[in-house]
Amino acid sequence: MCGIVGYIGQQQTVPILMEGLQKLEYRGYDSAGVAIYSGNDILVKKFKGRLSVLADHLAENPLPGKVGIGHTRWATHGEPNDINAHPHTSHHGKIAVVHNGIVENYLKLKDWLTTKGTVFHTETDTEIIAHLIEYYYEGDLVKAVQKAILRMEGAYAIGVICKDQPDTLIGYRKDNPLVVGIGQGENFIASDIPALLKYTRDVYFLEDGEMAVLTEGNIQILNELGETMIREPFHVTWDIEAAEKGGYQHFMLKEMHEQPKAVKDTLSPRIDDENRILLDELRLTGEELNHFNKITIVACGTAMHAGLVGKHAIETFARIPVEVEIASEFRYRDPFVDERTLLIAVSQSGETADTLAALREAKARGAHVLTITNVVGSRISREAHDVFYTWAGPEIAVASTKAYITQVVALYLIGLYLAELKGTMTRQQVGEKVAELKTLPDKIQQILDQQETIQELANKQFNQQSVFFIGRGIDDYTAKEGSLKLKEISYIHSEAIAAGELKHGTIALLEEGTLVVALATQEQLYDKMLSNMKEVKARGAYVVAVTEEPRAAEVALSADVVLTIPDTHNEFTPALAVVPLQLFAYYTAVARGADVDKPKNLAKSVTVE
Repeated sequence: MCGIVGYIGQQQTVPILMEGLQKLEYRGYDSAGVAIYSGNDILVKKFKGRLSVLADHLAENPLPGKVGIGHTRWATHGEPNDINAHPHTSHHGKIAVVHNGIVENYLKLKDWLTTKGTVFHTETDTEIIAHLIEYYYEGDLVKAVQKAILRMEGAYAIGVICKDQPDTLIGYRKDNPLVVGIGQGENFIASDIPALLKYTRDVYFLEDGEMAVLTEGNIQILNELGETMIREPFHVTWDIEAAEKGGYQHFMLKEMHEQPKAVKDTLSPRIDDENRILLDELRLTGEELNHFNKITIVACGTAMHAGLVGKHAIETFARIPVEVEIASEFRYRDPFVDERTLLIAVSQSGETADTLAALREAKARGAHVLTITNVVGSRISREAHDVFYTWAGPEIAVASTKAYITQVVALYLIGLYLAELKGTMTRQQVGEKVAELKTLPDKIQQILDQQETIQELANKQFNQQSVFFIGRGIDDYTAKEGSLKLKEISYIHSEAIAAGELKHGTIALLEEGTLVVALATQEQLYDKMLSNMKEVKARGAYVVAVTEEPRAAEVALSADVVLTIPDTHNEFTPALAVVPLQLFAYYTAVARGADVDKPKNLAKSVTVE
């Protein structure tokens, strides 16, 4: 949930740390701080609030030094304030630590360290790490960190400096991301690649249990046994401009407008000139795929909504039963998963703690794991048997848009690929579906071109207290995603209801003027949706309908406003119908003055349970 950055070299450290933290602020923004070795001591400056608070202070009170660590926080232990902000220092100020994740046994360690005379000043689990390392420090920082991590339980990544060894910077990861940047006469650590791109494009990805020992001229990677690991650098090819707003008011708006390209980038490498699907990522043979008798999709939040759409597509195309599980619940219910299960783990970041835990549980039970993710080198991508990268590019806004659509498209491709392998669709039928998939980028752009109409709607409806989204069939899944987008960035209470369930309770909540967003894109359920829209209008609701262009005139008879999407195959409407809902959520949040890219209490990469 938090962002870590560290530097050692010949340049002044603070500007480099601040540049890196600015690129990582999407990971947390409750507080920020730096620890710099300056002369004979480690100096720490940290403040509650956005990174700008720290930046303003450092501009007036410079901290000289050529080694340091920085942090931007999403609070887990202790309220967001100056004291609980990172970095944290040890009892005698010898050790400074930044930390992402959770030390699950911190209370036991705290009690034990208290018996040794340690005095604690914060509510965090991170402070324990600094004290523990100092307790074991006998002149060798590497050994001290190695001893400390043997006592720590949980999922975390840390950066460590020591005033007695100012020529050394240490990074360590356990189930949380940490990247090592390779420079010339300088080296770096960070939670994510964007923090490093201004300074280097060559990185090492640390594996679980690995420690990076950095000096200004050397990087040593040690495994859990203390053995030196030889690792090939990974060269980053995407441009730093991809992590900037590019003239848009917010990252979220920019990323919505990148969706046509993102979908094209997901499709293009996997479709040949004859509309055949080429999934080199799946190393399974047709015989091995036919061995599976069910598919289980695990994911959280927006990715789970993509999974629901994927369930419909796979079952429709390939006629394989599919379950969609909330990853945070999966391993606690003794799931029915075995060697005949194909488990698909969906995660934008590839670091989602609950999804990673579900993946590991499924692997332990013999399942074959395919992951759909956007981040090369992520933990989930490394632990899965097969990986489908969406190639959506960096997604900075906390509320996911282009990652969601590319996950949906990935699941379409997987469903069609399985259908042809299993013979539930002919080569020609699959080719027809693929040809329609290739039209989605242009059709998404047509919807984006309607943004002024959607903005006008949002400007009229932004003061709603509750909003209801309704749909039938796969429209229900799109409704869920639209509702989540609205609530997470505008803070309006919102919920999605399967339209047929309205009469079983929820309709009692409708009042005069209540906003109801109704999705009506499914041909076989179209008449029933019109009836549901009339039901809510009869009780005073203000109805905004989303439907395909050919039906707009008829739907307008049962709605106050109609938003249209281009005509497409029934199975593919979720990839289009979600776009006006994304835009509506965005413009509603803007009208309410919300911080669209960084909604309160949320973080982009959920790396804790």
